Amino acid sequence: MNPYGTVLNVSMRVNEAMEKKKPIKMQNSSRLVLPALVLARFATQPSGLITGLLLIEIGNTFGTQVGVTGQIRAISSTIALIFALLIGMLSVRFKNKSLLMIGLLCYVVSALGCSVAPNFNMMILTFSVSGIGMATVRPMASALAGEHIPLERRAKAVGWILAGGSISYLVGAPVISYIAGIGDWRMTFLGFMFPVSLLTMVVAYVGIPSRHEKRGVETGDWELLEGFKRVFSNLSAVACLLGASLGMATWTATLTYSVSFFRQRFLISTGWASLIISGLALCFTLGSLSSGYLINFFGRKRFTVISTFLLGVFTIVYLNLGVLWMSLVLAFISCILAGMRYSASDNLTLEQLPEFRGTLMSISSAASSLGSTLGAGIGGLVLTLGDYGSLGISLGSFGMIAAVVYLLLAIDPTVEHKI
Repeated sequence: MNPYGTVLNVSMRVNEAMEKKKPIKMQNSSRLVLPALVLARFATQPSGLITGLLLIEIGNTFGTQVGVTGQIRAISSTIALIFALLIGMLSVRFKNKSLLMIGLLCYVVSALGCSVAPNFNMMILTFSVSGIGMATVRPMASALAGEHIPLERRAKAVGWILAGGSISYLVGAPVISYIAGIGDWRMTFLGFMFPVSLLTMVVAYVGIPSRHEKRGVETGDWELLEGFKRVFSNLSAVACLLGASLGMATWTATLTYSVSFFRQRFLISTGWASLIISGLALCFTLGSLSSGYLINFFGRKRFTVISTFLLGVFTIVYLNLGVLWMSLVLAFISCILAGMRYSASDNLTLEQLPEFRGTLMSISSAASSLGSTLGAGIGGLVLTLGDYGSLGISLGSFGMIAAVVYLLLAIDPTVEHKI
């Protein structure tokens, strides 16, 4: 009997046993990935929700009119658009998780700054930091989903991540109203936005592993603009960006003008309008959560085309109806379709250039911001010159055009055939 052979065999068996245990340990540690990403999306909403609900109170504090006070959101959105492109370049050199953590830190800083802002200029400055957070957290959350979640579970995961944003509205609206009732608008930043952002940082740091990230070492020789070159030289990726922008323009009709439509067309009260907002948010959540099953059934491209086209159709119809309950039902359906479209298009975009997910999703975030600006601007102009029916036709048509763009120019890299 060879003692050296025995020792060697024992050593090899011990190593094999250890190797078998490693994946189990890493799998357990990665169970927090999806909750962390859902919470990250949740954390992007409180800043906008607070200013949306308490804009009048903020203006009263600083002695500014509502129209002027509202510019803090416009400036923040502009900052988000600019930084989304910058993050697209930086994602080539830096880890997606690191960028996500920086974005969440921006929300923490913004919450603290807004809660103590001594004047309106400082309020603009500190609130704008949340725009940097939005430009960073949203695309990195999507990129990390593509990086850490297997393809067969990714569609459902992206649906949950997007639902995190709408769930924030469902949970945040009553919480913020309660905090403002016992304190003031500053307390909502300190009592809601700050702890949510801080908690998300902790969960993301613990729950998202860094072991799979391939940034830095393998991409260290790439130029900062390499990701942009690769994205814009890929016709399918460009089609996804154009579709995201046009689709967002259609969705803006509901986001920006639906409540005013119901209040002015049907003369409903503010209380009923707030219930409609909750209903719209709930429907978007349902659409996002159900999309995973439908995407797996229809396929990424096919379901993106279907949901985007139907969103355009239903937007046109509900804004042209004169019967309250019919218009309301179709508006709720359009929100379900919007949640589906958002999830489907994100899933399709994620698979275009796996090695440049961070860059592509950052540019996609910028494209969505551009679409939101386009929809709000054109919608406001059409509404000034015409009515809500014309608004629905104008912005709903963008969704139908987006569906054609996806159909003719986009491909799903995860399958071999096109529809």
